[in-house]
Amino acid sequence: MSSAPLDGVAERRATDRWLRLDGTANTRDLGGLPTSDGGRTVPGRVLRSDNLQTLSEADVRRLVDDVRLREVVDLRTTAEVLLEGRGPLRAVPGVTHRHFTLLPERGHHTDVFAVEEDALPELPADWAESILPRQVAEGDQGEPPAVRSYLGYLAHRPENVVAALRAVAAAPDGATVVHCAAGKDRTGVVVAFALAVAGVPHEEIVADYALTAEVIDDLMTRLTASPTYAEDMVRRDVASHTPRAETMRRVLELLDERHGGPQGWLTGHGFGAEEQAALRARLRS
Repeated sequence: MSSAPLDGVAERRATDRWLRLDGTANTRDLGGLPTSDGGRTVPGRVLRSDNLQTLSEADVRRLVDDVRLREVVDLRTTAEVLLEGRGPLRAVPGVTHRHFTLLPERGHHTDVFAVEEDALPELPADWAESILPRQVAEGDQGEPPAVRSYLGYLAHRPENVVAALRAVAAAPDGATVVHCAAGKDRTGVVVAFALAVAGVPHEEIVADYALTAEVIDDLMTRLTASPTYAEDMVRRDVASHTPRAETMRRVLELLDERHGGPQGWLTGHGFGAEEQAALRARLRS
């Protein structure tokens, strides 16, 4: 891993934010991060996580009763959701699930959780290609692969980046968890925007993103155990899956250069000052 080590205070803060669950490897609270005005984000409002399919009964009780989880923002593709099947949180009436894929899909833009109630539809053979594709934004071929992928989310599904943030901003009392498969790429991009709106400095956003590297071995082991992700996990080595600080740092630099920062990108895509204020309040007060 090439990111710089955290200092003692930052390391303790980061460690305290992990939520150790039986069924996930990469769940942590976005509370406790410093903001540029001297404040901190509030714990218990927004979590980030990897796949929630294998939560234990104890995990579900802890999330619902102790953490007060009330909303799940799922960034996986429709194919992933259908192939993985219903996770245990889907059986909890008080938890709302929302789906916003960040990858282009061939048709099937319906409510995946409504479809899920019926018999599993027959998936086209080429849907397997959309599980973990590497989308590249036009004009960004000179950037590193991970940076190109992240810019691809913004280029190809900007409406769903915005929709995911709207869901977080408008969430009911209690906690919201944002997740994808590994909780590092798609989740990392949406979380970066949320933290930027909350006033968290770029370097703290970068450090939060890179924190997933601490659990990458466990994360890969879990994903390899799933038929949905096994081939992708085996095809690439640990190093290629490991998030690096310079990736998110470069994405934020490009957002600054091209749009005046993440907030400028959001404003340009219809998520203006009023909605940004609501998202900031969700994370700050």
